[in-house]
Amino acid sequence: MRALLLGGAGFIGLHLARRLVADGHRVTIVDDFSRGRDDADLDRLRGHPAVRVISGDLTAPGTWAGLPTEWDQIYLLAAVVGVRNVEQDPARVVRVNTLAALHLLDWVAPGQRVFFASTSEVYAGGVTAGLVPVPTPETVPAAIADITAPRFAYAVSKLLGEAAFLHTARARGFATVVGRFHNVYGPRMGADHVIPEMSLRAMRGVDPFPVPGADQYRAFCHVDDAVEAMLRLMANPAAAGQIVHIGNDRGETNIADLAKLILRVAGASPTIEAAPAPPGSVHRRCPDLSRLRALTGYEPTTSLEEGVRATYAWYLEHGWPR
Repeated sequence: MRALLLGGAGFIGLHLARRLVADGHRVTIVDDFSRGRDDADLDRLRGHPAVRVISGDLTAPGTWAGLPTEWDQIYLLAAVVGVRNVEQDPARVVRVNTLAALHLLDWVAPGQRVFFASTSEVYAGGVTAGLVPVPTPETVPAAIADITAPRFAYAVSKLLGEAAFLHTARARGFATVVGRFHNVYGPRMGADHVIPEMSLRAMRGVDPFPVPGADQYRAFCHVDDAVEAMLRLMANPAAAGQIVHIGNDRGETNIADLAKLILRVAGASPTIEAAPAPPGSVHRRCPDLSRLRALTGYEPTTSLEEGVRATYAWYLEHGWPR
């Protein structure tokens, strides 16, 4: 199989690329390397005979003009992500995420199969307003609490992408699956996410140890489980034209308890100090995976403790490439 990974040098993209290669497929990665090029994991993958890596800006039409067009599967994972990045430059978030999606829609050929990476943030406003149940199915209303708030620029860009892919696929004759990721974590995801961020602070011996949003709840999904879900969805024609939640509904945890787990893994015992949650952060998030299970038989296999231990060990060894 020939797979095109747009944004394939990012967090989920590289894990997906390694899985596809391990399964015997050919992979082409296109990325602008905004996360940096000094990356041993990417370098090892780059050296594989089944992998091609292309440096390209997906917001530029010229990048698309130079790409081969024959693909069995296409994954659009490229996006500006991370609360800090989103709040610092929401205009860039809207521009990059939207242009990458729209250029792909102009370029994709009939008969191809495309995965669009979306996010649970598209309905977070409904959770906060008490309009959306938790665990949350795909059928709930999408809701943006405050269109002027920088934090919601990411959700808006992904909501536009969902609509664009679902409607354009029908008109242009290609298949698309929209996957809404829910708190995916794991090695090599950067530092602007709760599990690696707390892990890195634990390594530095921070004491007292602040825990923003200590009273909140999340259901974390290890990246290997998320990749498995993606591949199963892309292999099933019945998933075409559907929005499907991807996550782990088996291990919902309180953020204060997550901090205790990370500190236990680190062998540290600082004083934990609860701190206010970031503005706009939803109190609880957990997906309803009924649709994913019905389509694929998926079950998450990585426990939170197992995943946190593996993630902590990776950051302890590698830090984070700049």
